[in-house]
Amino acid sequence: MSKENIAGKKIATKMIHAGAEPDPSTGAIMTPIFQTSTYVQSAPGKHQGYEYARSQNPTRAALENALATIENGKFGLAFSSGVAATDAVIKLLSPGDEVIAANDMYGGTYRLFTKVFERFGIHFKYVDTTNPENVSNAITPKSKLIWIETPTNPLMNITDIASVAAISKKAGTILCVDNTFASPYLQNPLDLGADIVMHSSTKYLGGHSDVIQGALIMNDVNLKDQLYFIQKSCGAVPGPFDCFLVLRGIKTLHVRMKAHCENGIIIANYLRNHPKVERVYWCGFEDHHNYEIAKKQMRGFGGMLSFTLKDASVEAATKVLSSTKLFSLAESLGGVESLINHPASMTHASIPREERLKNGLTDGLIRLSIGIEDADDLVEDLKQAIG
Repeated sequence: MSKENIAGKKIATKMIHAGAEPDPSTGAIMTPIFQTSTYVQSAPGKHQGYEYARSQNPTRAALENALATIENGKFGLAFSSGVAATDAVIKLLSPGDEVIAANDMYGGTYRLFTKVFERFGIHFKYVDTTNPENVSNAITPKSKLIWIETPTNPLMNITDIASVAAISKKAGTILCVDNTFASPYLQNPLDLGADIVMHSSTKYLGGHSDVIQGALIMNDVNLKDQLYFIQKSCGAVPGPFDCFLVLRGIKTLHVRMKAHCENGIIIANYLRNHPKVERVYWCGFEDHHNYEIAKKQMRGFGGMLSFTLKDASVEAATKVLSSTKLFSLAESLGGVESLINHPASMTHASIPREERLKNGLTDGLIRLSIGIEDADDLVEDLKQAIG
């Protein structure tokens, strides 16, 4: 079904049919894996829309159309990883330009900003974006990009996308939203005024912990042209089989996200009532700092949460991290299986300890990616691990 025909359909229909066109040569209902590096031309410059697979690939084109559709955007671009997608956005900038970034973010993003792009003269200001005034106050004439995550990794902070988008437009900056934790099923930042949406497609879009990939979605054709030029010129493109896997993952995103959300509610409330748990970070609690914003801009609260124990020692956290049976101790998130993670030594180890502590990311923080197993079994696993 074409992107135009599916645009007005409901979300479950979009997930199933986005990017899906029967193969014209065979009628195959699933997009073929076009495992080719080049394409035959009938004459110099005369081809069928494809010249070289770094620039174009039919499997990737189907995925990019699907990405645009499920994020209510016009253009999608697929990259070899989420970090590669982030890298492409920063390459829109020039030395001397400034980025306003969230102070709570994925450690790999922080590492890319500080260890790679600062060396090329890009300046980064980190602020608490949960208060839009902080963003407004940080903007200078050199500010060209605002980068936010919502919910954030790993403290589940919520930023009002529409408010920050209004500030961004007034300042003439680009607003990019990392929508990985929410997924397009729960949140669509372009509808709220964002200019670019970024995904680590490795996570919920793929959904099965078997692919590394990233994505950018936008509405502005000039942004698309610039980002496509970067994609083509720098070459951080995904292979066709990886594109096939993410296309397949998208078809069940709505079903999986419902289960992630249902389990998330149960696990969050179980942990909050556990006598050995000090605090649970989850944006679905009514006393969460920006609960009303989350409720307004999201369709549910997702399957990600973090918590700390009353015994705040690393040793106590390590005991829990090493004692689960169903929750696997591993990096990443968003798969059908449940994962447990120690941000301070794993996903956020690249952030200096003093910076982590200043933002509230303690050494004892434990992050959960809640899968779609039976919730009772997950509760029992946490019960025996926490003791």
